[in-house]
Amino acid sequence: MAVRVLSITDQQEFGRLLEHHMSTFMDDVEFTRYSPAQRGCFHEAYVAAGYDLVFLDEQSVAGQGTDWLATLSQRPTFPPIILFSLQATAAPQGALACMPRDRIANRQFASAVRQALEQRKRDTTAHAARVEVEKRYRFGDVSIRGQRLIKELGTGGTSKVYLTESERAGEIMVLKVLSHNPDMAASTEGYDRFLQEYELLANMKHPNVVRIYDFGVADDHAFIAMEYFPNGDLRARMAAPLSVQSTLKYVDQIARALTAVHQLGVMHRDLKPGNIMLRADDSLALIDFGVAKQIEDTVGMTAAGTIFGTPYYMSPEQGHGEVVDERSDLYSLGVMFYEMLTQRRPYSGATPMQVIYQHRNAPIPDLPAEVAWLEPVVHRLLAKQPKHRYQSAAELISSLGLLRLMAGTAAN
Repeated sequence: MAVRVLSITDQQEFGRLLEHHMSTFMDDVEFTRYSPAQRGCFHEAYVAAGYDLVFLDEQSVAGQGTDWLATLSQRPTFPPIILFSLQATAAPQGALACMPRDRIANRQFASAVRQALEQRKRDTTAHAARVEVEKRYRFGDVSIRGQRLIKELGTGGTSKVYLTESERAGEIMVLKVLSHNPDMAASTEGYDRFLQEYELLANMKHPNVVRIYDFGVADDHAFIAMEYFPNGDLRARMAAPLSVQSTLKYVDQIARALTAVHQLGVMHRDLKPGNIMLRADDSLALIDFGVAKQIEDTVGMTAAGTIFGTPYYMSPEQGHGEVVDERSDLYSLGVMFYEMLTQRRPYSGATPMQVIYQHRNAPIPDLPAEVAWLEPVVHRLLAKQPKHRYQSAAELISSLGLLRLMAGTAAN
């Protein structure tokens, strides 16, 4: 079995140097470099469960490597840490060894690595002997090995969502577990939607679409393991006013995600700020494809009179159970565009049906004077008839390019 090493450094070349040194005395090694500058701090519950040892570059994390050492070494079951410092010193508390980062002695390095691996083996054996360890892999009635439970995040109609640490991937992630056994359910609709969500996402390799790590069945319950977003969703980000530049950047990224989705012949059908997540680098990712639908199947769905989505963000045709296509998702993006610029939705009402009525019949509201120059694009997205909207997300992106250039010029 390969030795798994987590290398915490912002310098790619230094990470490669450590990997080279390891290769001189050990054959089967898997390296993962974690850049604090790019990804921020680890989640407070992260214990690097999937790794055998950790290399910590003191010069990373804005020169706060020793602070990271103090924090990480206090976490239960965290792997042994070898610290790399500018100066050769005695190993500080929390580090198994301390080595000079600019002149690594291979023999000393090999000895420290072997010592760390032996320590990890002893710690893992002692930890596995504890009875309560099994509870770490329990998700309600379901046991999923390799996924360490951190906490429950929420419960939906057909699934429960947990925050976990994957021992295999070495990442904090979100685990979505189907609540019922499809073989025993009166209807398999929930299971079919759950399976559909995975199949759609597994085919979407795009920076603005959520990453899927795993899918499987445990104790007759299906589960999906997906990317975790420590910065929350766009709804929380919109609680404070957004600049025009930030708004245009976000709209552009959502449009690019929709381009990827639509090219696969899929509609999202529930586009809203709560389904747009933020990464540490402020990039966006589209999530929650539980009500997504193959475009060619949409006519059959609407014929049954079923309406999916959130009324505030529904297109007029979607709210009335009519035939919908990609332009319905673009309408929903138009609602979010308007809301990001004004901090209010274009339509509201005391009941969902009042909101749905306004989407079809109320005039498109004007933008405030300071952003009125964006009105042609926003109004085109919010056109009542699909034929009057942008006909594709790609067409919208072309318009946004000029707008972002104008916004940048105005800011300067």
